[in-house]
Amino acid sequence: MTLPFIAASSYLNAAPLCFSFISGEQKERCRFLSDAAPARCAELLREGRADAALIPVIEYQRIPGLQIVPDVCVSSRRQVRSVLLVSRTPIDSVRRVALDTSSRTSAALIQIIFHKFYGLTPVYHSAAPRLAEMLETSDAALIIGDPAMLIDRTGRYVYALADEWRKPTGLPLVFAFRAMRGGSSALAGDGAGVDFLAAKEEGVANIGRIAEAYCGQLGLPREDLIRYLTENINFELDSSNLEGLQLYYQLALECGLIDDLADPLFLSRDRQTDPGARSAV
Repeated sequence: MTLPFIAASSYLNAAPLCFSFISGEQKERCRFLSDAAPARCAELLREGRADAALIPVIEYQRIPGLQIVPDVCVSSRRQVRSVLLVSRTPIDSVRRVALDTSSRTSAALIQIIFHKFYGLTPVYHSAAPRLAEMLETSDAALIIGDPAMLIDRTGRYVYALADEWRKPTGLPLVFAFRAMRGGSSALAGDGAGVDFLAAKEEGVANIGRIAEAYCGQLGLPREDLIRYLTENINFELDSSNLEGLQLYYQLALECGLIDDLADPLFLSRDRQTDPGARSAV
């Protein structure tokens, strides 16, 4: 039996979706690939080096032939500490923005926020996620993931993008979901017995262990990380998250960030295409 390659970011916000594949019930059912940058996981899927990956949601509109795993995502229903715009000026004075190269969904999101919600069109450029260097050449910097949780906020304006999205829309924001390449032989039919929903449930049940493992790495209290994973981050791709995703895609199209709008195509429980899911979003 060929074991599938499954990729995901090593950031804390993805850890509950990865736990089962690294040290839990799904460990022997796949070959797990980890990269700090969510954008890199999308590239592994695009290149055919991964059979399934936790990808920035914007990449579903840019990589043809993908199918979405239902019921699993990384989203925020409220302010989140790990997707931030850090600025030397108030947001309505920003004219140049450095975009974290690790990001795709958030890089598109900040452009939506500026264009649609503030009526601004700053200049954007990509940069490695080193905040001090980013702010040397730009008014503001987009920082995501674990580095965003560790920034020095002294003397800076800090905006949580999930909050900037929620205030005008009233909707949650989906940052990432699991997707697989259509026709992947390693995950066809019963495949290797990979169960993404069970993996999510196992990871959520072990958030305490996950927080314990990351608190030394990040230098943050275990209790803070538990609150982050239970209060700031949501892992359910439910109707409200799908509504937010639909609006995000529509605004990305209007801003010219994607060329077309592909209807989300979901997998059924037996990993076959579910035609009815085409209209779910």
